[in-house]
Amino acid sequence: MTETPRRLAKPPKAYRNHEFLESRAARIIRIQSEYLEPAVRLQQHQVRDTIVFFGSARIHPHPEGKYPPEYEPEETNGEHADPALSHFYDDAVDLSRMPTTWAMSLPTTQRRFLVCSGGGPGIMEAANRGAAIAGGKSVGFNISLPFEQYPNPYISPELCFEFHYFFMRKFWLVYPAKALVIFPGGFGTLDELLEVLTLLQTRKLNRRMPIVIYGEAYWREVLNFEALVRWGMISSADLNFFRYANSPEEAFVYLRDCLLEIYGQPEDGPAFSD
Repeated sequence: MTETPRRLAKPPKAYRNHEFLESRAARIIRIQSEYLEPAVRLQQHQVRDTIVFFGSARIHPHPEGKYPPEYEPEETNGEHADPALSHFYDDAVDLSRMPTTWAMSLPTTQRRFLVCSGGGPGIMEAANRGAAIAGGKSVGFNISLPFEQYPNPYISPELCFEFHYFFMRKFWLVYPAKALVIFPGGFGTLDELLEVLTLLQTRKLNRRMPIVIYGEAYWREVLNFEALVRWGMISSADLNFFRYANSPEEAFVYLRDCLLEIYGQPEDGPAFSD
């Protein structure tokens, strides 16, 4: 008697095989996904370009400050910045609010110069918070980490992204950016600042990009750019890539004037254009 072969269940298609997609062999697919998905979503929501805020995840508003405790921040590995730095949180909120209000007044159907952050707490939260206070949208490019990093509640939900790969997150922080604001921070902020300066110096980022380094006293103590010039490691012209600022008003006026000088009165056009 011939036995009837049993019908096999259909295996999952490769693009639905999670075991494969999470394997080492499929790493290139995951990398491509972290490039393509943000590109599609930003275009769907008409985000043309951004102003990026970098800064420490460990700087929080003063407990007795002007902001109500709307939620309890998660632990940041048990470490916080010096409470004396809390005023930088307030300054980041105020500064973020100003370009958001200005950008919403521009005669364009696209979302121009949206505030963008790394999506986490501290200065990143302050940037997204300022945009929310102004009634505008903002972007958060979050990264999965064992501590510190979780999406803050002020990111526009449709513009909240989660990355696994640092280099893809850094790509999206820089690629649509038309200006940068660098608040006090640690290794991560230093890495972001110096990488952008390197891209500008080597013309791999071949466009003018105003950079505000906020908190001159802090940064002059942490980074001695003049010493690099003195030792011949960089050109004196490289110091023109950035400008120090010590108040939200000073930083905003510089950013606004530079953006108007570079791009004129913004009009509709292709996203992420140089």
